[in-house]
Amino acid sequence: MNRAVFVRTASTYGVIPVLFALVLFGAMRYERFLSIFNLMSLLRYNSMFALVSLGMCLVIMTGGIDLSVGTVAALSSVTSALVSPHGLAAGVAAGVGTGVVAGLANGLLVTHARLLPFIATLCSMLAASGLALLLSRGNTVSVDYDSGFTFIGQGNCLGLPMPALIAGGAFLAGVIVLNYTAFGRSVLAVGGGEEAARLMGLRPGLTKFFAYLASGTLAGLAGLILAAQFGSGQPTEGVGWELFAIAAVVVGGTLLTGGSGSILSTLAGVLLLGVLFNVLNFENGMGVFSISAYWQNVIRGAFLLVVILIQARLAGRPR
Repeated sequence: MNRAVFVRTASTYGVIPVLFALVLFGAMRYERFLSIFNLMSLLRYNSMFALVSLGMCLVIMTGGIDLSVGTVAALSSVTSALVSPHGLAAGVAAGVGTGVVAGLANGLLVTHARLLPFIATLCSMLAASGLALLLSRGNTVSVDYDSGFTFIGQGNCLGLPMPALIAGGAFLAGVIVLNYTAFGRSVLAVGGGEEAARLMGLRPGLTKFFAYLASGTLAGLAGLILAAQFGSGQPTEGVGWELFAIAAVVVGGTLLTGGSGSILSTLAGVLLLGVLFNVLNFENGMGVFSISAYWQNVIRGAFLLVVILIQARLAGRPR
């Protein structure tokens, strides 16, 4: 195996053996780590992060970034909660629709207004955060339990949590789109070099537009699940979700420069981060030592830094 193939394989799929090793460690150290309750709770809670990470993966593959996914999810949770008294379908439409509008705005700002993705999505992040607080008046917004809306976040189907099934379906669609459609090939080509993609007859602007649209839609779906799972719209809950998504994407081997990546490895990155903090919670419960939520963020940042340094070293590129 030559160096280029080794580097690409290690960067893309190296997260999978690390995930299995961490699960094995948890299973050996903690008595109830592999209990049905813990596994179902892990899948249910991390499904929201999986959805925003999937959208972030598509955007980063094009060479962009989406800083608005967390606040868009928070805004979607508020709008879906406000509309939930009108029925399940109305609540779902409001939540997903909010994400679609945000994705459309980001796509137009990046492709037509030609703003840098960092600036465009930063503006959207601030706007979505302000709108969520305005609509909720700074408080959580209770959902209508009689409409069946909470089943999306709290219910089970086929023995699995509904949020996990939704996220799994989204990732399956993502794998099919990226690997077996012209749009998927365009995403990687645009990320590898926009001018080269244009010379190949592709339309980089349209590809990036649909990537941001997908990211916004998935963030809206995550916000819908957030409201249904907690029983209320959460106007401030999405703070830091964009950082989790970026971390999961990078840990999954997708390069921040674009043009390379894997949907399944991104899912493995989400699960790795979720299992890592699940392990820390179990460790806190054992009483040997205690790690606060603030230190968990420090650990997350340090873990991400180590992964990026390893990627840079394997690729032989300047950090």
